[in-house]
Amino acid sequence: MTKAELIDAVTSAKSVPEGLSKKAVQSVIEATFEEIRKSIKKDERFSFPGFGTFNKKKRSARTGRNPQTGEKIKIKAQTTVTFRPAQSLKDFVGGRRSKK
Repeated sequence: MTKAELIDAVTSAKSVPEGLSKKAVQSVIEATFEEIRKSIKKDERFSFPGFGTFNKKKRSARTGRNPQTGEKIKIKAQTTVTFRPAQSLKDFVGGRRSKK
């Protein structure tokens, strides 16, 4: 799904008030993702119940290999983001439904 498709889907969702423009929905979506980014950077995690948790993770420097030449290369330490899905998301994507 692309950003434009997400905006269209949210705009046409039944739970969104009628008459809300695509521009307004786009602004809300962009603000939401910006706040998620800030939370991950500042607090090192962002959790949304029923969806999952994003965590900031530090990777240490290591030695790797260039797959084309086989030559050893040094890979710098870096910070990345990991995602751990909630059990309910795993069940939904896997086709199992909860017993609610």
